[in-house]
Amino acid sequence: MIELIEHSNRLLILLVFSFLTIAYRDARGQQTTPMVRLAKIIVDSSRLEEYKVALKEEAEKSVQIEPGVLTLYAVSEKANPTHFTILEIYADSAAYLAHLQTPHFIKYKTTTKDMVKSLELVEADPLIPEMLIKSSNTTRKRK
Repeated sequence: MIELIEHSNRLLILLVFSFLTIAYRDARGQQTTPMVRLAKIIVDSSRLEEYKVALKEEAEKSVQIEPGVLTLYAVSEKANPTHFTILEIYADSAAYLAHLQTPHFIKYKTTTKDMVKSLELVEADPLIPEMLIKSSNTTRKRK
């Protein structure tokens, strides 16, 4: 079972970075280095639905109102629904640090602190930095 989970995580990482990486330019038109990471979270099963609500609220608000938060894409494992992986892409490390100080992120951390059994943050490098992120409604384009 552990081998299957590790294989699934490797496959997720490969797919995510093959299809969902970005390049970003700052206000001066300078190329910046996006900060990319995976957050691997295991949640207490008795608090699963409550955690999903808190995560959804925080991720949606972050992407809506923070220009430096480019993607917070959360998935849970089908075989282990308490295991989450979140692809986090920030314009740069300054955007990430600013994100940590927002009221909605602080609320998320405070609300979920007793729900999260395990948290692993994995720093990552985009495989294809110039690739764009698409959604069914919009496409982010490099400038």
